[in-house]
Amino acid sequence: MTAATTAPAPAATATSTVPVIEIRGLHKAYGSLEVLKGVDVKALPGQVISLIGSSGSGKSTLLRCCNLLEESQQGEILFEGESVRWRGEGLARHPADRAQVARIRTNLSMVFQNFNLWSHMTILQNVMEAPVTVLKQDKAVVEKRARDLLAKVGIGDKCDVYPAQMSGGQQQRAAIARALCMEPRALLFDEPTSALDPELEQEVVRVIKALADEGRTMIIVTHDMRLAADVSDHVIFLHQGRIEEEGDPQTLFGAPKSARLKQFLSATQPA
Repeated sequence: MTAATTAPAPAATATSTVPVIEIRGLHKAYGSLEVLKGVDVKALPGQVISLIGSSGSGKSTLLRCCNLLEESQQGEILFEGESVRWRGEGLARHPADRAQVARIRTNLSMVFQNFNLWSHMTILQNVMEAPVTVLKQDKAVVEKRARDLLAKVGIGDKCDVYPAQMSGGQQQRAAIARALCMEPRALLFDEPTSALDPELEQEVVRVIKALADEGRTMIIVTHDMRLAADVSDHVIFLHQGRIEEEGDPQTLFGAPKSARLKQFLSATQPA
């Protein structure tokens, strides 16, 4: 391998103007169905970006393109200023450097809607697995970090239980601890509360708010407008694969400009 393949990207500092994640002119299609139609997004260090929009607007697809779980057909994806290298064009376009993809993914931890915990492992084992097996970190060091993180998200007493023995809210908090244990540059949340009932949802919302208060870089796909308003520095409203409107939460929620966003917000307000 060349040095360019293996060298890590330069770390962005808390005052850096280099985005942790930047998307330029991204297009994504499934066959003839174009889901993203030229989207630009960037998240600076310590910034919280929320992606909102109706089902099918492309927000979850955009999030998955950020850490290369989905392959896009056009546009640039940059991690801390380093552009993803591609081979081929259009529907034949794929990342050219597997080592680069692996490194980017380890620095962009994903928290999924349905937790995705391994059912045959205890919660502590779930949190420890990737740092030990993927990053080859010392097991004792990782165990201490994992226990501290589980305590931080309020489930330190659940280390030795299995996912099936926990509530949905507890499982999602374990999934957040698992993501944090990788010590990522940014956290990506894909509808982290949509599988939970309202009471359990608030357990997870409190953890996400605490992470925002710490200055974590996060991109959050959410249906929860209150969460987006409370934790975000910038909110992006996607409609039919394009950015319909974006801005700070006070302006976007308080004085929306587009008719489509006004309609969307009206439909999401509690009765």
